[in-house]
Amino acid sequence: MLARRRHAYFAMMGTCIALFVLAWGVVRLWSIPVAVGMCVVAMVIPPLAAIVANRRGPDDRWWDAPSGDSKSDEWWDELDGKHHR
Repeated sequence: MLARRRHAYFAMMGTCIALFVLAWGVVRLWSIPVAVGMCVVAMVIPPLAAIVANRRGPDDRWWDAPSGDSKSDEWWDELDGKHHR
C-alpha cells in the first residue's frame, strides 16, 4: 500500500509541476486567463497529494500498534474494551 500511495503522490506532484510549467511556458502565449486557471488547479493539487500520501491504509498500524510496554498496552486495551487474559 505504501508504494501505491507513493506513486500516486509523485504522479499528482508531477502533474502539478507540468501544469505550472505549461501554463507559463506555453499557454500564456495564447490566453493568460487559461494560464492563471491552470495555476489555480496546480495550487490545489499539493494539499490533495499530501492527504493521499498520508492516508492510513487498511493494513497500516497506527494508534493501535503495541508500544512494547506491557503495562501501558494493558491499560490502553482496558480503555478500548479489549480484555486479554
